[in-house]
Amino acid sequence: MNKLLIALCGLALLVSVGRSALAADAQAPAERTIVLVRHGSYVSDPKIDEKIGPHLAPLGSAQAHLVGARLAGMPGRFDGMYVSPMQRARDTAAVIGESFPGRHFEVVNDLAECVPPTWRTDVVKDYSRAEQADCKAQLDRVFARFFKSAAGRPQRDLLVCHGDVIRYLVTRALRVDTKAWLEMSVGNASITVIRVQPDGRMKVIAVGDVGHIPPNLQSGATGDPDRSLAVPALQ
Repeated sequence: MNKLLIALCGLALLVSVGRSALAADAQAPAERTIVLVRHGSYVSDPKIDEKIGPHLAPLGSAQAHLVGARLAGMPGRFDGMYVSPMQRARDTAAVIGESFPGRHFEVVNDLAECVPPTWRTDVVKDYSRAEQADCKAQLDRVFARFFKSAAGRPQRDLLVCHGDVIRYLVTRALRVDTKAWLEMSVGNASITVIRVQPDGRMKVIAVGDVGHIPPNLQSGATGDPDRSLAVPALQ
């Protein structure tokens, strides 16, 4: 009887240790990869509420199809898919979603386009210091939410948002002065990849990658000419 009791106690101890080990593994820091996609091209329209913004232009829709195919061809699965509330980003995500049937994008209000503080006062002269400070606080919340190691197993997140948002987040990942964000340029439907290692260190893998878009369809980055998919007049 005593031997049976000892054996049962030993078995219970092993089960307890095993459960503790599994629980520890489930909480162990793991790698997180954040893939940021800028929305496709659009045409500004002053008649539309700027908090919502216009729909994608035909060119932007084509760019979104191309980036969707590129994302679908990447190895691995996206654990989370998130999008800005603004229309051009939502349109881009809707097109990308066609390459990921059955998946759903979660709208994150803090991913909306805004203008954070920068050295380039000539560029942001139409934005008050308070507006820029609010933007910085907004984007810092995004950074705190997504730019941290995963728990238990590697994770990949997709964020469809805006150029200013992406550039600011890159400066945060690099741990440089965030006012330098305007010294980068990212094209429409470009891909930026940042990896957070288990110990919290960050690696910028790519910024503004447009290798999936033919040169004659690239737009939105410094040096890109104006482009359109509109049918030209017959000469």
